[in-house]
Amino acid sequence: MTTTTAQDTAEQQVRSVIDAVYAAWAANDADAFVAVYTPDATSALPGSFRDGRERIRAAMAAGFEGPLKGSTVRDELHGVRFLGEFRDSAVVVARSAVVLAGETDVPDGRWVRATWVLERTSDGVWQVAAYHNCAD
Repeated sequence: MTTTTAQDTAEQQVRSVIDAVYAAWAANDADAFVAVYTPDATSALPGSFRDGRERIRAAMAAGFEGPLKGSTVRDELHGVRFLGEFRDSAVVVARSAVVLAGETDVPDGRWVRATWVLERTSDGVWQVAAYHNCAD
């Protein structure tokens, strides 16, 4: 029973990290967006690879000032899976879509499959180590 409670708590913590990323997106706040990323995090999207929290921040800041201004994300989390003996890594799989300013629905073809890899630091804080998405 303790394991289930500990896993439930860890899953809530991991989900709260993803929620924080999307709250920062909704606020168009690139600094808050990457605040939960590791310094050496990677982000791989079709046609784009960013290595390091600062490069991810710069790309998001440019997006929030340009084509992503006023956008939000719809997200359907499919699950959280913990890895390793100590359960200090997690993989989150989701279906996500960007909703641009002025849109109410997600246009056909905009949904992606997203995979997040998170790690728990020695002080118990979960951070995003890698993000990847591809067409749904």
